[in-house]
Amino acid sequence: MEINLLAFGQIAEITGKSTWKISEVEDTNALIQKLEEEFPALVKMKYSIAVNKKVVQTNTIISDKDTIALLPPFSGG
Repeated sequence: MEINLLAFGQIAEITGKSTWKISEVEDTNALIQKLEEEFPALVKMKYSIAVNKKVVQTNTIISDKDTIALLPPFSGG
């Protein structure tokens, strides 16, 4: 299984990339664990995850070829 990851803002700065592919994750919990092991700075950061352009909660199933966006906190006014 292969999924596409998109990172924005501070998350892209932490990871050093804005797009990449990842495999061997079945749900968003496993994805978070894998990312936080590889990029420890994410542990202390609050961020949202969108699967195929829809913001999801934890423990959401990920399918082959899904696109996952890592979204930092947004401010606006």
